[in-house]
Amino acid sequence: MSGTTEPTWKTERVEGRDLDLDEVLAVYHSSGLGERRPVGDRERMAAMVRQANLVVVARDADGALIGIARSVSDFSYVTYLSDIAVAGPHQRGGVGLALMEETRRQAPDAKVVLLSAPAAVGYYPRVGFTRHDSAWVLSPGQPLSASRPEPAAQPATRP
Repeated sequence: MSGTTEPTWKTERVEGRDLDLDEVLAVYHSSGLGERRPVGDRERMAAMVRQANLVVVARDADGALIGIARSVSDFSYVTYLSDIAVAGPHQRGGVGLALMEETRRQAPDAKVVLLSAPAAVGYYPRVGFTRHDSAWVLSPGQPLSASRPEPAAQPATRP
């Protein structure tokens, strides 16, 4: 006997549009991710889940949603793991890791990129992620700067 037990939950890929939004919102709230997502805007949250093209969920033995990984992927080069949320009582039990493993299994040739929640910055290196220091964010409504780099100086020509 190995001493390990089988999880009491399972992961699977689903279509975001098929999920119950109230169940999804409950996981976001319970996970703490709801503090950094527009959970008060049901339409926007529904669009976020519906329009993600790679959604993996974890459900307990009774079928209740306990975790969700919401991604956008080209399934070839990059998968942007937009959200990973695990209900509070199920955190630190392997659910999040299983969601990431299933996400990766669905797009095995693509690298996985994510922006970490501040409280989880130390977690991702422990599970194999490499820190990337050149990520940039442009928020909705934030204008792009009209300034552009100066063109390179042309070498002087001789008459």
